[in-house]
Amino acid sequence: MGIAVVGVKPRRSHIFNRAADSFYVEPLWCGSRLFEVEKFTQSIIDPFCGTGRVAEAARLAGCSVRATDIVDRGYKHFSGIEDFLTIDRLDPDVSLIGNPPFLDRFLQHAIGLNPIKMALIWPLARLVAAHELLCGAPLARVWMMTPRPSMPPGAYIAAGKKPQGARVEHAWLIFERGHRGPPTLGWLHRDGGW
Repeated sequence: MGIAVVGVKPRRSHIFNRAADSFYVEPLWCGSRLFEVEKFTQSIIDPFCGTGRVAEAARLAGCSVRATDIVDRGYKHFSGIEDFLTIDRLDPDVSLIGNPPFLDRFLQHAIGLNPIKMALIWPLARLVAAHELLCGAPLARVWMMTPRPSMPPGAYIAAGKKPQGARVEHAWLIFERGHRGPPTLGWLHRDGGW
């Protein structure tokens, strides 16, 4: 006798090959929701600006944004090509935001720059793996994004395809210079609230 499964939804998520230059595109709501719950200094750098979604959310929130990336992806307010890993210092009152490549060396370099405030999109599963990097860092808050934001490769979006479904949970990691103690945990829902 078989078991009947009732109400099973078909899977509509994608598994993509690794994108060139780790270029993935987050939904617009990820940036706009961040600026609804977090306040930043007037001056911001987004060194992973891609097509400018997070940088544009910062601009709409009234911030002055320097938007760079390793490749010019056509963002209208692009400030120039720059390899983030070659940045050796930031002005003391500059905040850093963005959707970096999900590689420990980028996270480690960002933490080492010690911006006054920093917000980075990061996969939740990689938080456990990044324990050694994060336990001594000024990580103040973790905003888990819900529903899971689909972040397909930029080439997929450029081809006019629509992202659907997501298999990876992501969060905003919020660092504040001088923060001590464990981070607080919260949720950012696409449609508002938490």
